Amino acid sequence: MSNDRLCSGSGIQPPGWILNQAIDANGEWEMSNGRQNLRTDRVQLAIQKPISRRGLLQRAGALLGTTAASGLVTVAAQVAPAKKDAVRPTSAGKSPIAASDENAIAETTAGKVRGYTRNGIYTYKGIPYGETTEGSGRFQPPQKAKPWSGVRSSMQYGKVCPQGPRDAWNNDEEAWLFSWEDGVPGEDCLHVNVWTPGINDNKKRPVMVWLHGGGFVSGSCQEHLSYDGERLSRRGDVVVVSLNHRLGPLGYLNLARYGEKYVSSAHLGMLDIVVALEWVRDNIANFGGDPGNVTIFGQSGGGGKVGTLMAMPAAKGLFHRSIVQSGSFLRAVVSEKSAILTKAMLNELNLNTSQVDQLQSVPLQKLIEAGDAALLKTHPPAPLVWSRVADQLGWGPVMDGKLLSQHPFDPTAPAVSAHVPMLIGSTLNEFTTSLNHPEHESMTEAKVKQRLADMYGNKPEHIIQVFRAAHPNAKPFDIFSLAMTAQVRQGAVIQAERKTVQGAAPAYLYWFTWKTPVLDGRPRSIHCCELPFCFDNTDRCENLTGGGPGPRALAANVSQAWIHVARSGNPNHGGIPNWPAFSAESCPTMIFDSQCKLQNNPDKEERQALEMTSPFLGFKS
Repeated sequence: MSNDRLCSGSGIQPPGWILNQAIDANGEWEMSNGRQNLRTDRVQLAIQKPISRRGLLQRAGALLGTTAASGLVTVAAQVAPAKKDAVRPTSAGKSPIAASDENAIAETTAGKVRGYTRNGIYTYKGIPYGETTEGSGRFQPPQKAKPWSGVRSSMQYGKVCPQGPRDAWNNDEEAWLFSWEDGVPGEDCLHVNVWTPGINDNKKRPVMVWLHGGGFVSGSCQEHLSYDGERLSRRGDVVVVSLNHRLGPLGYLNLARYGEKYVSSAHLGMLDIVVALEWVRDNIANFGGDPGNVTIFGQSGGGGKVGTLMAMPAAKGLFHRSIVQSGSFLRAVVSEKSAILTKAMLNELNLNTSQVDQLQSVPLQKLIEAGDAALLKTHPPAPLVWSRVADQLGWGPVMDGKLLSQHPFDPTAPAVSAHVPMLIGSTLNEFTTSLNHPEHESMTEAKVKQRLADMYGNKPEHIIQVFRAAHPNAKPFDIFSLAMTAQVRQGAVIQAERKTVQGAAPAYLYWFTWKTPVLDGRPRSIHCCELPFCFDNTDRCENLTGGGPGPRALAANVSQAWIHVARSGNPNHGGIPNWPAFSAESCPTMIFDSQCKLQNNPDKEERQALEMTSPFLGFKS
């Protein structure tokens, strides 16, 4: 998932779509932005006061030689099979780039596009799948791209949806770790990118459509270096697609009660994705892909978008497999809270209900700032409760019984996508690390007890005791991190359970526990940590992974699992232990670490220790 919060140009910091469980030097809760706050202007950001950041975490543990009878199977990470050119894509002395007026030309329903090839992979960026959403298109359903004449150059990313600036640039460690590429904002943001081993070759390669994180409020298809699809495309002989779409108030301002023309306004970002998937259906064959074998995959908010698409009748038949990474949003925004946020934004703009149409002409920056201010007033910062993450997010699709036929996975998995197999998982530490705050490493057990009591209520001693028994060598802050992150793991387990109950298609569960060695290991297995591995981009993201053969070997195993899901709906391959489909009885979980292992219900006791707490009971109510 990606996790970011917006802050306005005036320095206002609204609550983010996800909140970091960080503690300041005085032991008080410090709210932070999610990973994907995209700044609209680097200069504008630089003059703002430093503001709190969001946390990402993860941690690793690998046990060798344990018998299968204990529910644990281990295999040392070894490079999974890949095409030779995945390692040596070009001959010595040969340029990896081929770009010319005659190269990489493909046909789309709107006209011809020209990309380029890099290391033999055809690459296209910024292909329009929809018309601009500015002016009269603002708060209106997406319209497919109009035809053009000639050959359209499509070599660089298109615009990203306008959003508040990324405050995390003020955090040196975090900015270095992720090295974001924030791009250029603009309301003409409905574009796709394609990486493919071949065009016009009549091959039917699996198609993998990536949905970026940042909740439903921030982020883009290019912000993380890991999102580049070249290596994944080459390794798996697959077609990789990514896209931008509307976010925040531009994508989810609920104006439905103010006129028929706005009936879908609370779902525009998701409807953009539906139109992008229709573009894939109508065009991907010309890019060497199979429109009948499309996988949607996303992390954090992107995983939430995957789950939401699975409950949307409009998306039925447009995808055939799905992957949710640290983004098991079981519920959507409820209409009552959406209405409160909308009214607050109208108040910020001094518009009454008869002046709603004026929203289409409000200056863009003023609109974004009003959305930020409204979010701050209606969703004050609070510790993350994963079972209610959509409501804490604020902006997001609303469960209206029509465009979104039910909450994505509550109380059951959606029937409209019952036939779609799933891969679901999370990282070990997610949002609770000491990134930007090395002093947290010396947190005392007394402070852990206090913080856990704040989140989970009475009997924090029992929680500490259970987690300590499972992790006897962990320092107090590790215990705190694992206990806080158990909520995200619980969401993934419940999503897998509800999918499995349908009986129509399997679910597979993973837990990414590899811990980065950089910054003395303090980021642990942070939220977003698995991204370079599933895209096979660990060297490209060396600030996060440390680079080198160890991460590269794990990336081979992780990316091959993702590729096998795209091919068949089953992640098993020769580089990892046998991975059975999920069952509630045994909760089989693939542990992705330097030694990959299959373990049955690896954290049963820890999650049971929390099951009667308010955050966990929220999954059932």
